[in-house]
Amino acid sequence: MARTPQDITDAELAVLEALWERGPATIRQLTDALYPDGGAAQYATVQKLLERLEAKGGVRRNRQAAVHVFAAVLDREQLIGRRLRAMADQLCGGSLTPLLTHLVQTTKLSPEQRQELRALIESADRPTRKERS
Repeated sequence: MARTPQDITDAELAVLEALWERGPATIRQLTDALYPDGGAAQYATVQKLLERLEAKGGVRRNRQAAVHVFAAVLDREQLIGRRLRAMADQLCGGSLTPLLTHLVQTTKLSPEQRQELRALIESADRPTRKERS
């Protein structure tokens, strides 16, 4: 099956996670975080991953200084939503219900998590301002 251009690979995800954790960083800082004992080959790997993420709109590069600084544009919530939507499209005909049902039925939820889900469902049921007008 062909990969869509916006897919984030596991290696790219590791770079995004490092950016989410530490904030904007240089290639060297990311290489040190991802490959503590890494050398030139790992630096080149991180550089290539950042180039691919930049082309996909996942990171942006600040070219103001001599050393470029990269920052995540895509946040964790956006990626989760994108991946869940893709999985729903691929496995469930576009419906999120089977995914959500499976997660709720097969995961031990704490009372706090169950309450958060109830509140989320209740807020989704309330009409928005546009719907009331």
